[in-house]
Amino acid sequence: MNLKKIATATLGVTLLGATIAFAAPHDGGEGFRHGHGKHGAAFSEKLAQKLNLTDAQKAQIKAIKQESREQNKAVFEQNHATMKEFWAAKKANDTAKMESLKPAVEAARAQMKQLRAAEEAKFASVLTAEQNAQWQQLKAQREARHRNRDNQ
Repeated sequence: MNLKKIATATLGVTLLGATIAFAAPHDGGEGFRHGHGKHGAAFSEKLAQKLNLTDAQKAQIKAIKQESREQNKAVFEQNHATMKEFWAAKKANDTAKMESLKPAVEAARAQMKQLRAAEEAKFASVLTAEQNAQWQQLKAQREARHRNRDNQ
């Protein structure tokens, strides 16, 4: 795997962790509600509207997100520390350090992918068959846009 792919994967893991962290309510307050923080949320208000989620479904999904944040807090913190170390090595142009961190970065990426898949499976269990089909279609469209953007 070349360095560019590792950096891209690293950024993806970092952004996912940051999205989850910033979207979370802090100290009893509301989560991050403006700017780019909402864009990475799996079930943003826009998506909830597209899927025509009921209030009960929204509440169930909110509970799934909260449970996931709480259960995986240590994982997110460890991955964040690994990524911070990787980016510091990159900034310092320390290729030896970057190479030594490569296995940890790849493991973090795989772990985040696994956590995301588990969370999405829980989301899917809340949706009707029609909503789930529409959600899968929307995800496929988003992935296609990202692939096209990455190939440019």
